[in-house]
Parts: sequence; structure tokens; C-alpha cells
Amino acid sequence: MTLVRIAAPEFDVDLEIAYATARNFTGKPVYARAAAWLHPEAADRLRRAIALAAAIGLRLKIFDAFRPSEAQWALWNHTPDPDFLADPRRGSPHSRGAAVDLTLLDGAGRPLDMGTAFDAFTPLSHHGATAIAPAAQRNRLTLLGLMTAAGWDFYRNEWWHYQLFQARRLPVLSDSVLPERMLARD
Repeated sequence: MTLVRIAAPEFDVDLEIAYATARNFTGKPVYARAAAWLHPEAADRLRRAIALAAAIGLRLKIFDAFRPSEAQWALWNHTPDPDFLADPRRGSPHSRGAAVDLTLLDGAGRPLDMGTAFDAFTPLSHHGATAIAPAAQRNRLTLLGLMTAAGWDFYRNEWWHYQLFQARRLPVLSDSVLPERMLARD
């Protein structure tokens, strides 16, 4: 399986790969290398979402995309919460290259208020949460509209998570499929 690297200039997005830093729910880097990769079908849908966002003066910032199966296990072992993490025994859409975690940026590159941070494992992160500010609700609905218009499905518990429809039809992939591995070698 060949994954597509999500990077400039082909993809006009900002990358802030959360699991390559300590700024994630584990408190430490999970990836040794910050990179975003997607299945070719997902990469095509991302191109559409980028174009739709640009048409209204917005940009996308990606927090995570392909997540090697080994990394999914590391996240699950840290926080085995099936409301917010796919059980690695079933496989995550991320581990198939079929999911992306992202947010919106305004024309000046500032993140829009989404009501919670990325990876806030709380009911306030759910799509349709109304206990957040009206502006954050509008921003989430804008992201939802852009992504669904571009052909993405969404996960109801995470405003930031979008995936291909029927993502589980694709195989679970390990770090070894990448030309430049994301994980540290032991």
C-alpha cells in the first residue's frame, strides 16, 4: 500500500502533528518524526476540502493523519477509552490511512475557536454539543460542512475527526509501509 505524503506545496495545509510532540494526552511524543500520510482516496478528499476552505478564506491545520498500528497500541495502552480511541484489535481508521484530525484557521493563520482543544476526551468534544459558545458551534458546523461536502464521514464524539466512509474495508498498516518511518526504531 502506497500512502500519499501530505505536505506543501501539493497540499496547502498547516501541520501540527500532535503525537510528534509532548502536547497530546499522553504527555510525551509518540512519533519520532512529524509527518502526515493518507490513503490516496483520502488524499483526494483532503484536496477537495482544502479548496472548499480556501474559497471562504479558511485553511486547514492537521493534528494527525495516518497513525501506524504500533502507535495506536501505544495510545490505547495509555488510555483505553473506546469513546475516543479505536481498540487496536479492531483497527483504527487512522491506522488504515483513512482518517484525519484537523481544525480550521482564519485568513491570518489563527485557529478558530472550536469550544475544546484537540483530543479533549469529554462530551463537550462531541459534534452537536451545545454547551459551548455559539461561535464555536458555528466553527464546528463550518468544518463539518466543508469536510462532508468534500466526501468525508465524521466520528460523532470528536469534532476534529473525519474519515473515509467504510474505512474498515482498508487494511491496518504498520510503520514499515512508510519510506521514512514515523516511529523510533528500537
